[in-house]
Amino acid sequence: MDEAGEILLEQKVATTPEAMKQIFEKIPRSLIAMETGTHSPWVSRLLRELGHQVLVAHAQKVQLISKSNRKDDRHDARTLARLARIDPELLGPVRHRSAKAQIHLTVIRARAELVSARTALVNAARGSAKSYGERLRKCGTQQVSRELAAALSVELREALEPLLAEVESLNERIKEYDARMEKIARESYPQVALLKQVKGVGTQIVMALLIP
Repeated sequence: MDEAGEILLEQKVATTPEAMKQIFEKIPRSLIAMETGTHSPWVSRLLRELGHQVLVAHAQKVQLISKSNRKDDRHDARTLARLARIDPELLGPVRHRSAKAQIHLTVIRARAELVSARTALVNAARGSAKSYGERLRKCGTQQVSRELAAALSVELREALEPLLAEVESLNERIKEYDARMEKIARESYPQVALLKQVKGVGTQIVMALLIP
């Protein structure tokens, strides 16, 4: 849109770096508005690198879109453009993390997903054993392995060993993430060592709080 609100160009763009560059590096420096979403972190960074001013609208705060009965990408794009032209604050703009900070947070979240998967598998194994009137001995999830099924009946042991093997594998991957988090903390967040002196506070919690 121009300053008068007249539409100058309207088209679809594939959400790939190559497609974005082909379109937006040819356009003069512009004010660009978009909604928060899966692609908005890298897209907003790319557009800024190309020299544009970028507003990332908080999707839930733009009521003209979030509460609209008309769900249409073209209509939403026009609404964002008009709001950005009138008053950017109407978009409830947010600032995404840097690419480096986003990677660090991804490490934390990926580890959390593995821990969740491990818990689900261990609970499934214990539940299956109980349904046959048998039990896996108590231990922490970090100690769960195929050896845990040694005392079970042959049939049940054979059924659960592949599942327990997956838990073993997850334990190894979680250890790898733990080591990676410690390395990130040492290199990028020196405050972690100080805050970990508080009882019960670990690297993961501190990093999640410190990552901007």
